[in-house]
Amino acid sequence: MLEELKKQVYEANMLLPAYKLITFTWGNVSGIDREKNLFVIKPSGVEYDELKPEDMVVVDLEGNVVEGDYNPSSDTATHLEIYKAFPKVMGVVHTHSSYATSWAQAGRAIPCYGTTHADYFYGEIPCLRCLNADEIKDAYEENTGHLIVNEFNRMNIDPIATPAVLCKNHGVFAWGKDAIEAVHSAVVVEEVAKMAYRTELINKDVKPAPQELQDKHYFRKHGANAYYGQTKK
Repeated sequence: MLEELKKQVYEANMLLPAYKLITFTWGNVSGIDREKNLFVIKPSGVEYDELKPEDMVVVDLEGNVVEGDYNPSSDTATHLEIYKAFPKVMGVVHTHSSYATSWAQAGRAIPCYGTTHADYFYGEIPCLRCLNADEIKDAYEENTGHLIVNEFNRMNIDPIATPAVLCKNHGVFAWGKDAIEAVHSAVVVEEVAKMAYRTELINKDVKPAPQELQDKHYFRKHGANAYYGQTKK
């Protein structure tokens, strides 16, 4: 079942150690088939050098395992809530990448200090509040997903324009049009987190890039009038 999607999700998961976004098993990637209302996700706690495409677990949108010999990732319920709320999202990734997670542990959003950030994210990468004791005690992973969705809606953030979030004291969730693009988003989050950290070390009084510059770089790559890259003739 969903053999092509399993292969893609497996390959996306294998990109996490390749891009040094994870240590040990500290991450997971999923991808969804919207027509079948099923998604594929990494099994929980399985070492990356032991993974195979057939090890990926198929889950429905009620959180039930449909196919697989392993338990799905412990973060499955968070992925599920993102898929349910953001219909254009087709792949989700969770990491504890070092620089981005440092911002999350500090409880700070990543400001847009330059055009590298603006090329991929419209505005800062938000950092959400920590879950409260009741949210942590019961349905922790599901409540993490609810928090992401509710805060994006409350702050009127377009999840396609800002395809990543920091969960305070936790780590990074990112997404994209498929599992591979979700990993791409996570790689960029880590790089801009690193740049922002160094920028503040160099200049503690630094301010975000001018909005006009942010707009120029974001919209030249995204939207109806984008002109970056090649177009079909």
